[in-house]
Amino acid sequence: MRMRGVVSIGFLVTMMLGPWVNGGAQESSADIQVIVNMVQLNVAVTDNKGDYVTGLKPEDFLVTEDGIPQKIASFGEGSERSRRLDDPAEAKTSPSAPQAQPDAMLPDSATTNVLNSLVSGSNVFILFDTSNYMYRGFVFAQDAIADFVKSLENADKIAFYSYSRDLSRSSMLTKDRTQILHSVRSTVAGDDAALYNSLLLTVKDAAQYQGRKVIVVFSNGPDNSSVVPPEDVAELAQSTGTVIYMISTRAAQLEPVSTAVFERMTAATGGKVYFAKNWREEKAAFASIRDDLAHLYSVAYYPKANPNRGWREISVRLVGEKKKYHIRTRNGYRPLPARFSADTRPEPRPEPTIIGASN
Repeated sequence: MRMRGVVSIGFLVTMMLGPWVNGGAQESSADIQVIVNMVQLNVAVTDNKGDYVTGLKPEDFLVTEDGIPQKIASFGEGSERSRRLDDPAEAKTSPSAPQAQPDAMLPDSATTNVLNSLVSGSNVFILFDTSNYMYRGFVFAQDAIADFVKSLENADKIAFYSYSRDLSRSSMLTKDRTQILHSVRSTVAGDDAALYNSLLLTVKDAAQYQGRKVIVVFSNGPDNSSVVPPEDVAELAQSTGTVIYMISTRAAQLEPVSTAVFERMTAATGGKVYFAKNWREEKAAFASIRDDLAHLYSVAYYPKANPNRGWREISVRLVGEKKKYHIRTRNGYRPLPARFSADTRPEPRPEPTIIGASN
């Protein structure tokens, strides 16, 4: 077990820092800093009946990070674009981390581009289990995924990945629904399931994009060949602002370990888990995810000065009479490394590192 933990941590560090480590070997002048320019949250608000609460305003939300009250910089509901609330000059000069350097701050134009990209649909990564667990219900699962793809009118782009022992990036992010549907229909059942390995790679891919990032996993059984623990996957998803939804067959619920892991992972990222015993429930689960995406609030803020370079706890609450409603969102993040070179900068200027900006 100890050796497994060492392998898992090493794998995660390699996946997260590989590009920076390799680049550093060739560019001795590069600096590696932890800079958080903006934190973006996807927030679901429901009443006691589970119905979505709409029409809330920025002043209805109270956001704290490590107990420090934060000022909301942009706000949006559903698929509408986020609107900017703060003063650009203030946002530009507000320190987001004690080690951030002035030359790492971005011009107003870059900040505006980031805010404009926050919520204009979602970038959805579909991760389909094609392991040998899937033989019995394979065609029905394909049908449910295809219907889901067709229903995502507000999504900017969709990617379709499949996995068994290895991850297959069948279709990268695209607006072409025909291409995605072809990839779905072309999948075949295969080997053992390495869910957490594949999910980690998918989270890493999603982290490269701004805006709302969503991963929808269809899993038909437990993981039996990953070397990465699910806790590491969940933390990386939280730190990159990636929401994870999982749909699993009812059979998986019979295994307490898988059930508990799926529930913890999705809750930590602000997503949900569904257990479907037949194709009708699978389609209903996908429809529920689509509705959830259409009702999420986008709440973004520039973190106030915080000496904590490790895990930062986020709390989102409602104020006044709206306290009675229920909130679902991620509960924290860990600032990730961002590289800035003092001598050279690529053209065009790099986009800011956004913790939880969604596409």
